[in-house]
Amino acid sequence: MNFIIGLVIIALGSFGQSSSYVPINKIKNWAWESFWLSQGVFAWLVFPLLGAFLAVPEGHSLGEILMSGDGAIWKTMGYGVLWGVGGLTFGLSMRYLGVALGQSISLGTCSAFGTIIPALMEGQDLFTGKGLVLLIAVSIALAGIAIIGYAGSLRAKNMTEEERRAAVKDFALGKGLLVALLAGVMSACFSLGLAAGKPIADAAAAMGAKSLYVTLPATFLVTAGGFLTNAVYCLAQNVKNKTLSDYTSVPANIFINNILFCALAGGLWYSQFFGLGVGKSFFEEGSVIMVFSWSILMSLNVTFSNVWGIILREWKGVGAKTWTVLIVGLVVLIFSTFVINF
Repeated sequence: MNFIIGLVIIALGSFGQSSSYVPINKIKNWAWESFWLSQGVFAWLVFPLLGAFLAVPEGHSLGEILMSGDGAIWKTMGYGVLWGVGGLTFGLSMRYLGVALGQSISLGTCSAFGTIIPALMEGQDLFTGKGLVLLIAVSIALAGIAIIGYAGSLRAKNMTEEERRAAVKDFALGKGLLVALLAGVMSACFSLGLAAGKPIADAAAAMGAKSLYVTLPATFLVTAGGFLTNAVYCLAQNVKNKTLSDYTSVPANIFINNILFCALAGGLWYSQFFGLGVGKSFFEEGSVIMVFSWSILMSLNVTFSNVWGIILREWKGVGAKTWTVLIVGLVVLIFSTFVINF
């Protein structure tokens, strides 16, 4: 039963993340770099900080928790800075490929690297016992993502240029694929950051923090590091494109509209890692399902993002073969989520 509860919590957070790009469509009169930085304030600073405070037991402070763990704070934030490159290019992959295909490729790569690299760093043998089960499960997840990617290529072939632009305004398959692959590799640093922050989580637990929330301070450090990367890039783009005035020149009603939808997008985005942290507390420590939890989150993100892609009519006009390939890919992904328990 605990296994199911943990999966449900992770799935709810995943649905929130996959839905976070929908409010961005409501942003008005702002350049891409302006709304990306604004939603990042909420996604990577405000909500993660609020989550981190949940892990602070009575009589202690958040600063005390973050500075524990023999310097783990700097390694954790360092991975966050690297992850920020992935977060930045992840946003660009949505811009060039759309919600469905962009997330499928980015999150697929992220799933593999973010699951296998921490296991290798811990000395896990991937060819025997639990390591072999983990490798098989990740391979199944990647197979599902590859199938969905193939469905995306079929869609691109069967659509006219006008139809592509109607579904995804800045559609560019070649550029989008390169950006999405880079996003996936660098985004895996989030998982490495959480692994580096384990001493901080252990310290929080030793101070009396609830097990549901012990990973959230480390999550805040990773997202804060990622915010630095994105802020530097977005502000540079604001200067280059002369869009700094976006924050001050729009009418008050549009500014309030943009801030509210940026806050909604940020809260939904953060829900994936809040759900991951809380959901993992229901898994047995050291179990395969605990290690595979990162891949589960990424697989669910891909599944829900494709559901949103269908709702947003990104797959409009495709043939029966493309629909069949897409559905098979989604089924394989869902199966990978439960294969370890089987």
